[in-house]
Amino acid sequence: MKGVYTLNGVVKHYDWGGISFIPSLLHQDNPDKKPFAEYWLGTHPLGISRVETGKGETVALDQLTGHLPYLFKAQEVKEMLSIQTHPSKEAAAIEFARENAEGIPLEAPYRNYKDDNHKPEMLVALGEFWLLHGFKPEAALRSILETVPELAAFRSLFQSAGYPGLYKHIMEMPQGQVNQILEPLVSRVLPLYQSGQLQKDNPDFWAAKAALTFSKNHNLDRGIFSIYLLNIVQLKRGEGLFQDAGLPHAYLEGFNVELMANSDNVLRGGLTSKHIDVKELLKHVKCVATLPQIIRGKEAGEQEKDYPVPTPEFRLSVFELKGGDTVSFIPASVEILLLTDGVAELDDEQHLVRLQAGTPSAVVFPGKTVYLAAASDCTVFRAGEGIHNRE
Repeated sequence: MKGVYTLNGVVKHYDWGGISFIPSLLHQDNPDKKPFAEYWLGTHPLGISRVETGKGETVALDQLTGHLPYLFKAQEVKEMLSIQTHPSKEAAAIEFARENAEGIPLEAPYRNYKDDNHKPEMLVALGEFWLLHGFKPEAALRSILETVPELAAFRSLFQSAGYPGLYKHIMEMPQGQVNQILEPLVSRVLPLYQSGQLQKDNPDFWAAKAALTFSKNHNLDRGIFSIYLLNIVQLKRGEGLFQDAGLPHAYLEGFNVELMANSDNVLRGGLTSKHIDVKELLKHVKCVATLPQIIRGKEAGEQEKDYPVPTPEFRLSVFELKGGDTVSFIPASVEILLLTDGVAELDDEQHLVRLQAGTPSAVVFPGKTVYLAAASDCTVFRAGEGIHNRE
């Protein structure tokens, strides 16, 4: 196939999702305030998109493209996501085969490995976005352990055993000990949170929110420790971050688009109602200091910015156009376009697709020049395999 076609993605209703952004993107009412967490675009077996081929007919994207090496998403994070990491490509293949051999059903809630692939990720914020991203640098972490009184007992352990020893100890502590340490911390910060005295760059803010959200059966979630150990990062609209295998992270709040290798392998260590497997998390997490490298995009052509990533599976760029602007490009692979605001038209001089609320996404096949025309001010993200070719 050649040309451009409307592409219909798959919505994921995870309990941390918001109630407005994705319904607005898809022009859907949500009177029951059901959580719309993610909008998947790609060929992952757990959410295969469908192509509108004309005359009201659709066909599964993988029937036309085979297996795409990337998965593209829009997300709304209303509640905090789990403390998590992803396995390397080699580890994912081994562990996926192991769980298959053990007879664990692919969609079992206690399954860790949904496929045999790694999951490097590139996210770009669509507004103010908050997340945890990698362990704090040594001086910053030492300062936290010195200034948060309830964490003082960990100072000597960090000094002697470093990041790996500290994190392993915290993640494997008996629940009673977790409660013993965290109960006074939560009792101290919760009144400040409830009276609006805490800012979002303060880990106490997220610790209090996590305690209200995830505590059950009088037990406090050990994921609260990670809020103090990891970097708290605020992204502004258009800013991005790359997250590779082994990097501990958690999304806290906001809207984003996310492009990743075609995988759904997530190893969780807390702050979630989903399956938690501390043993598997510790097998793959990289306990090293991280200095967040915010990516602001670089000019890569006519009104287009690239978000470079160190992986061959995907490339992400964005067009930010004013009403009346027209740009063109030649897709080098099967590409997916997602409009996040405004109205635009895609045209290959044979097919025309209008991107707007209700039909925000399209698939573009390689081989022909594609024209993107802005009917109003608009933002259109472009996801593809490898490096884009451009006119």
